[in-house]
Amino acid sequence: MTSEDRYIQKRKSKAFFHSLAYRACRIFPIKKNRITVVTFEGRGGFCCNPKYIIEEMHRRNPDLEIYWLVNDMSKQFPSYIKKREETLWNRAYYLSTSKLWIDNYRKPLGTLKRKGQYYINTWHAGLGLKNIGMWRGKGFSKIAHLVSKRDSELIDYVVTDSKWAKEYFVKGLVYDGPIKVIGQAREDILYGDRSEIKHIIKSTYNVSDDVKVVLYAPTFREKGQKTNRSVYEEDTTLDKQRVLKNLEEKTGEKWVMFERLHPQIVAARKKNAVKSETGVIDVSQWDEADEVIAASDMLITDYSSMAFDAGCNGIPVFLYADDLDEYRKNRGDLSFDISSDAVISANHEVTPNINAIIPFPVAQDNDQIEKQIREFDPAKYADAIRKMNEDLGYIGDGRGSERAAELAEELMGRSSLSS
Repeated sequence: MTSEDRYIQKRKSKAFFHSLAYRACRIFPIKKNRITVVTFEGRGGFCCNPKYIIEEMHRRNPDLEIYWLVNDMSKQFPSYIKKREETLWNRAYYLSTSKLWIDNYRKPLGTLKRKGQYYINTWHAGLGLKNIGMWRGKGFSKIAHLVSKRDSELIDYVVTDSKWAKEYFVKGLVYDGPIKVIGQAREDILYGDRSEIKHIIKSTYNVSDDVKVVLYAPTFREKGQKTNRSVYEEDTTLDKQRVLKNLEEKTGEKWVMFERLHPQIVAARKKNAVKSETGVIDVSQWDEADEVIAASDMLITDYSSMAFDAGCNGIPVFLYADDLDEYRKNRGDLSFDISSDAVISANHEVTPNINAIIPFPVAQDNDQIEKQIREFDPAKYADAIRKMNEDLGYIGDGRGSERAAELAEELMGRSSLSS
C-alpha cells in the first residue's frame, strides 16, 4: 500500500466517525427557516458569493435564521447572522437542522444530508484560468477526487456566471447535476456605479478619492496534493515601483498599489502578509475580494479568477505570469490557451463549444508589462471585452444575488422561481 493509499484510508476512517455525529444530530428536527453557510471550509469570513446571496435573502425574508460557520471567531458579521465556530459538532448540528446549505467550496468527508434538505454550491469562481478538478489530469489527486465527488453528490444546484463555466464545471467540479447560469452574486458590486465602495475602501486605507488604484492579486501555489496539502506564495519578480511610475507617467495621475494575497496564504500568515513598500498597501485582510476589485482602476494578477471578475466588468487586467512554465508543470495546463505570442484563447480540449479571445495582456518580465501599460488602449480593450463576454456567454447584470435568492426561496418553499 502506497503512502497515498494509507492517507486515503485514514481520511475515510476519520470520515466514518464524523458521519456518526451527523447521525446523532438527526434526533433534532429540520428547521424550515434555517440556513447554514460556510465559505472556504471555514477560513473565509462574510465573503464571496454566499455573502451577497444572504444579504438579499435577509432583505426579502428577515425572519430567516442564518448561521455561519467560521474558524476565526473575530471575523465580523451583520447582527442578523449568528456565527459559530467551525467544529465537527457545530457542523453536524447546524447542517443537520438547516433547510438550506450554501457553500463556495467543499464539505468535509463524512458530511451527511437528510431528506428534505437542499444544498446550493456557488463555487468561488466562475470563469477562470486555473484548471480545477479532473481538468488537472495527474495533478488531481485521488483524495481530491474523492472529496470532490462526495461533496458533489450532496449538491442540488451549482450556480455560476457563464455558459463557459456550465460546460467546464461538469469535469471541473466532478458534478453531473443541475447548473444554473444566473451570474455570480459577488460580481453584482462590479456592475454600474462603484463610487460608494471606492470611497469606503479608500478611506479605510487612508487613500484620497482622487488617487488611482492598481490592485496586485497573485494566486497561491501548492504542494502535497496526494497527502497533506499545503499552499505557499511564490516570490514575485514584479517591480511594483516601476509599475506605479509607468502608470503615473502614462495617466498624469497619482497611483497606489493595493496588494491582496490569496485567502489560503492569508490564513497561514494572519497579519503582515505583504512586505512593507512605498506606495503599496496590504489589503489581504479585507474579506471580500470583489469589493477590493470594485475600488480599483486596474488589476494585475497571474492565474487568479479575479481576472475575469474584473475584466468582464470592464476593468483593465494585466497578467504577470513570470513562472508560467513552472506553474503549468506543477499544477497542470490552464483552462485557456496562452500561445507563444501571449494571445489567450478558449481551450477547445476543455470547452469545445466555446470560441473566444481573452484580451488580457500577458507579461513574463518587467520590460513586457511596462510596454503593455504604456501601449494600453482603453477603447480597443472595451470593444474586445464586449466581444469576449458575448462569446463566453457571460451574465453580469447586477442581478446574480437576486436570482440566487429566488432559487433558494423556491427550495425553502417560500416563493416561485422567476422565469
